Amino acid sequence: MVCGGFACSKNCLCALNLVYTLVSLLLIGIAAWGIGFGLISSLRVVGVVIAVGIFLFLIALVGLIGAVKHHQVLLFFYMIILLLVFIVQFSVSCACLALNQEQQGQLLEVGWNNTASARNDIQRNLNCCGFRSFNPNDTCMASCVKSGHQCLPCAPIIEEYAGEVLRFVGGIGLFFSFTEILGVWLTYRYRNQKDPRANPSAFL
Repeated sequence: MVCGGFACSKNCLCALNLVYTLVSLLLIGIAAWGIGFGLISSLRVVGVVIAVGIFLFLIALVGLIGAVKHHQVLLFFYMIILLLVFIVQFSVSCACLALNQEQQGQLLEVGWNNTASARNDIQRNLNCCGFRSFNPNDTCMASCVKSGHQCLPCAPIIEEYAGEVLRFVGGIGLFFSFTEILGVWLTYRYRNQKDPRANPSAFL
């Protein structure tokens, strides 16, 4: 039997949503781990990661229930939501891969100026103070300040890894965006197939 029948479409859709469920739980776990070990103190960053994890979990749950029950309404909403997520994620991933070094620096500086708690985490973990320069009147949690040594600015350290991080995030985003369009195609095909265990004359 080729992978084109009702059972195969159902199993593929269930497997895809199980992967999404694992990824969502992984995101929530990473956020909790970062808070627990003191690596992240920014509630905004943790909140965004947890919100993305919960959103992905709910989407996967809708898709899984719709696939198991062959529920037309759930499958339709799942397909529409997945298509919208694909459009947003594909656009963001392409933007991450297209940013040049100057644009990366501008984006990092905007983020630096707008997130005080994340800024403190970066200074403490990277042992640096200030973005381009450090004002002694500002607060810095880096160990170099406590030890009396000269502190390096954070911008060169962050920019050294920013390109690699953006390429990694963009690549992962593109990979998952293609799994989402695969999910849309599987859902569309599965919705239009008849359940062989049901009444052959009925369209479910």
